Amino acid sequence: MKQWYEELFENYGRRYDNEVFTRGTIGEVDFIEREIAFDRSLKILDVGCGTGRHSIELAKRGYTVTGIDLSESLLAKAREKAELQKLKIAFLKHDARDLPFKNEFDLAIMICEGGFSLMETDEMNYAILKNATKALTKKGKLIFTTLNGLFPLYHSVEKFHASGGEDGNATYRSNTFDLMTFRDHNVTELTDDDGNKKELHCNERYYVPSEITWLLKTLGYRKTEIFGAKLGAFSRNDKLTTEDFEMLVIAEK
Repeated sequence: MKQWYEELFENYGRRYDNEVFTRGTIGEVDFIEREIAFDRSLKILDVGCGTGRHSIELAKRGYTVTGIDLSESLLAKAREKAELQKLKIAFLKHDARDLPFKNEFDLAIMICEGGFSLMETDEMNYAILKNATKALTKKGKLIFTTLNGLFPLYHSVEKFHASGGEDGNATYRSNTFDLMTFRDHNVTELTDDDGNKKELHCNERYYVPSEITWLLKTLGYRKTEIFGAKLGAFSRNDKLTTEDFEMLVIAEK
């Protein structure tokens, strides 16, 4: 039986690019470039690359990028977009919990919940961090965003989605946040690229900063910094608060 995140991204490549949360690519890549000091000799791994928006923008700027995703539908769209722009990017189908790479990349990115936090168990989410880490060189860097566990303690996740989702395709309802597991259970409704309506029963893991810091420490990172993640405008100046729906994590080996 397929998990909700596998069903979600089946036949969804075209509509995915029109979602609200995919519109901050330029600003996010600007930030990534600053974090690696504009060093175009570095190799970048984009985990959960989706339709390749970050991979493509980085490749346009001269970086060598490999994008991996579980969804063949999203990868097909990514390859199509890259080909149209005459960009050479390796878009490969892999499960982020079991990657074949070892000490190959200088930077790994997982932007907009690129797999991490979507898995059905904490062990599976940890496996994604572990595999991304394994793919990095000895002085590699990991940059990712994840759901901020401080947010649902003070706000309704359902109201948050309702306030920002009116011009997107997917809608979210019946959100129930479990304080024991820090998981939000919801019903997501969307229309796929063929016009078929889908109703998915989803659950996503929210993390608090101390959990992320500890998980990364166990994986050997010597430095972990966490900030608020503003769509399309990542910045080290944004201290994480309870108002931030997502957090931005920067970890160095």
